[in-house]
Amino acid sequence: MALQSIHELTELAVSALKAHGASDHMARTTAKYLVAADVQGLPTHGVMRVASYCGHLGVKRANGAAVPKIVNEKPAACLIDAGNGLGFEACEMAVAQAVARARTQGMGFAGVTNSHHCGALGILLEPVAAAGMVGLAFSNASSAIMSWGGTRAIFGTNPVAAIFGRKNAPPIVVDLSLTQVTRGQIMLNVKEGKPIPDGWGMDKDGQPTNDAQKILVGGSLYAVGGLKGTMLALAVELICCALTGAALSHEVASMHTNEGPPLRLGQSFIAIDPGALAGSEVYFERVETLVSAILADEGVRLPGDRRHALAAGAGGNVNVAEELWEQLQKLSQGKA
Repeated sequence: MALQSIHELTELAVSALKAHGASDHMARTTAKYLVAADVQGLPTHGVMRVASYCGHLGVKRANGAAVPKIVNEKPAACLIDAGNGLGFEACEMAVAQAVARARTQGMGFAGVTNSHHCGALGILLEPVAAAGMVGLAFSNASSAIMSWGGTRAIFGTNPVAAIFGRKNAPPIVVDLSLTQVTRGQIMLNVKEGKPIPDGWGMDKDGQPTNDAQKILVGGSLYAVGGLKGTMLALAVELICCALTGAALSHEVASMHTNEGPPLRLGQSFIAIDPGALAGSEVYFERVETLVSAILADEGVRLPGDRRHALAAGAGGNVNVAEELWEQLQKLSQGKA
């Protein structure tokens, strides 16, 4: 690992994405969120994803020229078509739309269809907290979780995030996938040649495995919380796909190969204005009362605190594996 300038890392990621077909705006929006994930200590959703995105751009699984647009709307809700581009532009647009609609309607919902992977949802929600609102985000993904009692992956890892703005403090950020471990962690284990612990997933034949590669290639992951987590994954699947018309997770070819059609994933974002309910002052008071009760126990940390601390202490730099830095340099030159 070596310290690299956040600015230089961002520009390198931008160059790599553009070299494989992404427009300047798509590349810069994508790089912004990937680098933010690294800065916040979330390397599984950071620039390690650039190589995969470049691969998808190169074979048109992702459309580098796509421009997201609103294709249907009512006052409190809208649907954005990502045009099979990388997911960050459309999702950033969706968050902005959700906040704008919440300002006038009390609540805003923005769905995204024909999308791609969109990284750490909690980072995308930060503008909601900055507006003093509550935000929720959901996404599906290529199939990873088997139906309860089954052995075949049907639902995606289907991450869920929630953000709660605070008056004079960083927001509370809840951000998790509905699997025992993120697929990004499985990817890291494959990259490092490490086995995975018992209880993380099964191979394509429905047998428990410690081989990370066997999970990525046709295997499946266990849902967090067993039956309850599986039911949550089903609910997220419907929120992201039935409402937006996006591809269901079992209809999506693996995200970890360059073979197959565009992903056509779905995402949903909700912003809620406390002013439409008990009022902002009551909301902030209730949040801080709960925070005080939580922190009364020594050693307790609020969700999101680690992210905020790492970002605040980054000092313009972030640790990047030398192998990853070299890979990004090659990608920036248009190489695979």
